Amino acid sequence: MVHPVIPTSPGPGLHRSRRAFLAAAVAALLTTNAACAKDTADGAGNGDAAAYPTRTLQLMAPAAPGGGWDLTARSLQKAITDGKLVNQSVEVFNVPGAAGTLGLAQLVSKNSGDPHTLMVTGLVMVGGVVTNKAPISLAEVTPIATLTAEQEVIVVPANSKYQTLAQLMEDAKANPTSINWGGGSAGGTDQILVGLLAKAAGANPKQMKYVAYSGGGESKAALLAGDLTAAVSGQSEFRDLVASGKVRALAVSGSTGIDLGNGTPTRTIKEEGYDVELMNWRALVAPPRIDASAKQAITDLVDRVHASSSWKSIMAEQGWEDFYKSGDEAVAFFTSENTRITAVLTEIGMG
Repeated sequence: MVHPVIPTSPGPGLHRSRRAFLAAAVAALLTTNAACAKDTADGAGNGDAAAYPTRTLQLMAPAAPGGGWDLTARSLQKAITDGKLVNQSVEVFNVPGAAGTLGLAQLVSKNSGDPHTLMVTGLVMVGGVVTNKAPISLAEVTPIATLTAEQEVIVVPANSKYQTLAQLMEDAKANPTSINWGGGSAGGTDQILVGLLAKAAGANPKQMKYVAYSGGGESKAALLAGDLTAAVSGQSEFRDLVASGKVRALAVSGSTGIDLGNGTPTRTIKEEGYDVELMNWRALVAPPRIDASAKQAITDLVDRVHASSSWKSIMAEQGWEDFYKSGDEAVAFFTSENTRITAVLTEIGMG
């Protein structure tokens, strides 16, 4: 499959086509809203939080299989199931496209009022809403909790000539078109990091060639096939390839270096000489129009997941940092992060 190169600053035609596509998707989904939206679905809003869920719990990963949102959704499924935290089955389904905004549109319209459908989201979607000029936003959902924060990693194939981040960025600055960057959806965390890194290296962020993929599995395949010079993603997505020696990690985006399974801590971007630090956070949201008792029932379940030994084991295995915030604290964080990321995207020419 050939993936188009997504410029960091799309032209007005591309913005119009994305807006038209997303608006059409929202309009189509809204036609089902009357049938699916119920303020109190299947007893979840009857005040009996202990009864939740009363039917199959659906977890949406708004991206293709193999990426960070998919991994987070399936990790939640495993923690809930292994810990026997509910008496109902838990299913994961994928709605890929447009940095998660197609899944967001479905949650806001088709699933409105249904507390049995939850969606994994995060920093990528905040950026995707801004970049795609999406007709819907995270302000329309019901925040439940932030879950994890994860460092990004910059990797190259094992046979790449680039041994250090400095070597890669020297070429990116001298000849931007010689470097094919790859990562998640346009405007997401991966592309934000490429833009910030380019700016810190003295290069023009708008000139970076960035190929956007809908899932981590696709960007892995492209890197191994030689279609990409370098790839950017959450460190858990490339940990297996680093450990096996198939790719080389050049730097991670947090405040401290981490061992990605090859026995040697990968240095941070700051340690490599560039003043950039960025963490990719992930969270869980519910549809709009659920009542207070349903929201509390969901929050209580997620609180139990967060406290479970199964979830703690998964976080340790994946190298995720605990970033748990729920209730009003989660709502405040969503609001502040939207403001911050909008400003960052505008600064680097992607807003």
